[in-house]
Formats: sequence, C-alpha cells, structure tokens
Amino acid sequence: MWTVAGAPAALLGAALLVLSLALVLWARTRPGFDPYGWLVWGHQTLLGRLDTNAAPSWKPLPYLFTVPFSLAGHYELWLWMIASVAVSLSGVLFAARIAYRLTGASPERRWAAVVAGAFAALALLGIRDYPHYILSFQSDPMIVALCLGAIDCHLHGRPRWAFVLGGLASLGRPEVWPFLGMYSIWAWRSVRSMRALIVAGIVLLLLLWFGIPALTSRTPFVAASNALGSGRAPHGNKVLVTIDRFLDLHETGLELAALLALAFGLPRRDRTTIVLAVGVVVWVAIEIAFALHGWPSLGRYMFEAAAVMVVLAGVAVGRLLAEPPRVTSAVGLVAVALAVVVVASLVPPALSRGRIERADLRVQRARTTEIGRLAGVITKLGGAARVRSCGESLTRLEYQTILAFTLRVNVAKVGFRYSKAIDSGRPIVLFTPGNDGWKVQALHQRLAACRRLPR
Repeated sequence: MWTVAGAPAALLGAALLVLSLALVLWARTRPGFDPYGWLVWGHQTLLGRLDTNAAPSWKPLPYLFTVPFSLAGHYELWLWMIASVAVSLSGVLFAARIAYRLTGASPERRWAAVVAGAFAALALLGIRDYPHYILSFQSDPMIVALCLGAIDCHLHGRPRWAFVLGGLASLGRPEVWPFLGMYSIWAWRSVRSMRALIVAGIVLLLLLWFGIPALTSRTPFVAASNALGSGRAPHGNKVLVTIDRFLDLHETGLELAALLALAFGLPRRDRTTIVLAVGVVVWVAIEIAFALHGWPSLGRYMFEAAAVMVVLAGVAVGRLLAEPPRVTSAVGLVAVALAVVVVASLVPPALSRGRIERADLRVQRARTTEIGRLAGVITKLGGAARVRSCGESLTRLEYQTILAFTLRVNVAKVGFRYSKAIDSGRPIVLFTPGNDGWKVQALHQRLAACRRLPR
C-alpha cells in the first residue's frame, strides 16, 4: 500500500478530511465568486440547463466535484468546501515529502531532511494570499497540490499516478498543458504500458475543456474568450509586471534559498533539482506569454511555480544541515551567512502576513453573515421559485454567483447592470446589499403576487 511518511495513504486521507471539516467549521467563511459559479454548474447540469457563457470562466476541474456533489442538494456547498480544503492541504504533505527526499541526508543526519520537509510545508502556507484562497475554497491551492503530488509520485516511481494527477491539474490551469505534454512523451517512450492511459487522458482532457463549452456556450473556447479584456490584466510592461507579480509571492530570502539549492545541484549534476528550477522559469515564461496575449496573469496563476520554489528553498535548508560546510573556508562562511539571512528575513514577513490573514478572516466572516441574510430574505419573500417567477434578478457584481446559487438558476440569468435593466421596463427584482441588510425592490411587475413584493 502507498504510504506517506510511513502512514497508509487512506488513513492520512481520512485525517485530512477530518482536519478540513474542523477548519471549515472554525473559519466560518464561504466560497468566493468563482466557486459559487462552479456550484451552479453542478445543479444546473443535473437539471439539463447548464449555461457556461457567464462568469466564472469555464474550467473542468471543479466541475468534476460539483456535479456529483449537487446530488446532495443543500449539502453540495459543504461537500465542496471540505473537499477543496482537504485537497489543498494535501499539498503541504507533498511539499514536505519532496523536500525530504531531495535533501538526500545520510541516516545519521536524517533529522536534516525532516527540517527541510517542515520548512517547505510551512513556507508553502506562507505564499502570499495562499491561506485566503484555501479558506475561500478556490481551486488554485488544489491545483498546486495536484502538481506537487504528480512530482512526488514520479520521484517515488509511480508514473501512472504522476500522469493522472498531472492530468487533473491540467483540468484546472492551461499552464500545466506543456508539462503534461512533455511528461506524456517521456512516458510514451519509457513506460509502454502507459500508452493507453496517455491516449485516454489526452482525449478526456480535450473533451472536458472544449466539448462541454461547445454544448453549453457560444463557443468551445469560452474560457479563453472570457479571460480576454480583464480589468486585472497587467498594464504597462507586461513582462516586468508578470515577473514582479511572481516575485511578490515570496520573500527575497526564499528566492535566495532556492538559488542556493540550484547552486548545490549544478556541480553535482542533480537532474531533479535542475529540472524543477527550469520548470519554475518555464511556468513564469508561459504566464508572460499569456499576459502578452491579453489574459490576466494574476499572481495566483503562478502559485504552482511559487510552490516549487518553496520546495527548492526547503532542499537548500536541508542540505546545509545535512552537509554543513567548513566555516573556516570562504565558501563555508558565505553559506552560513546566507542561511542566517534567509531565516532572519522570513520572520518579520511571517508575522506581518499572519496579521493580514487575521484581518482578512474577519472580513470573510462578515461576508458569510451577509450571504446568510440573503438566503433569509429570499425565504421571507416566498422562496426561490416565487422570486424567479417575478422576472430577472439583479445584484452587485460580487454577489452575482451567490444569488444565482441561492435562486438555483444559471449565472447568466442574474444581472448586475441596474440602469439598463430598469430602463428596459421588463419585470425585475433588485437585491442590493447595505449596512442594514439587503434591500429588495421589485419593479415593473405585472403578476399580482409579484406586485406584493417590496418596492
């Protein structure tokens, strides 16, 4: 049986689920804009009314979860939150395992590899805004975990699982496609028994990315179409802005430690370390190309490269401890000084980010209260079916997917352009958040039952 640090994978999986449930209950947060849209995809698929034209942009990975979860009705939301946190937290284990393995410590200095693993695990959670995306139940930390899992499986001689996990990651971010393609070529030549799996995986990848949108939207390439013209796209020099967004994910000390790991690896011709470092550069280069094309290239789209850099930093720490340089030599003095600088430079930012995350948690809990009030307002109005019968519902853009989920309609059925809808003269219901709760306005109503709604 596959084990992680000596423990059966099934046992660790169960522990992750329990920990995730506890974290979800403690955090008292709710999903962000995109995840509510993915939940809408789930129940609208079961109703045979899926429409993927509106935001969020199409991606198959969350769809694989939300469709079966929607069978649970009201509990779909909770299943997604628990599953997304569990998968995201598994990335911590994979980061630790990779750093532990690559440290290559001798038996008497095995503790150095343990420190390397612990460093990588904690530093992964220290990536800028990473905890926020875990507790807003986004897919980005999940994709990081899948990428790290694929690397870990390959290092442990499990190429089939590496391909499967890489394929799942490819369903979340197109940046993974070139890496999966290169791995498929290697596996095709080196592991002949995988050829059927590779063909099936690539066909499934194409069908999920382009087949479903072809049936449910204006174009098979709706994800790429929706991403163009984003207000969050880099302005000015897109190359430098994208690189700056990547570097902003880490502290300088971590970047120096990753370079130190590469410095350790080059003289030894450590292929794994070198390949991982090249992978980081290639990922950022792909993101730069996307930015030049007009896509957003946000920092969170580079979490995967940031995670690999974190692992390399952990490897550097482990190797310094496993093979301490002679302090009497010039190289030894530089190495020790660099290690001290790395550790010292990470403490103040870690404390600062901890304060930022606490403040963000308070904001997210207030948002949860607001979402709960919205559900209560709709119940008082007679339920989702009655509101749907009174025409198009509109709300502020940030609540569009939440209102669609609550009303059990496609996101495209919920508007956010108030003036245009009001001027049209057609029946509409406005849901506007405010300091005193939600303001509901039913305008241009023709049905007697709808005219009794607030105005």
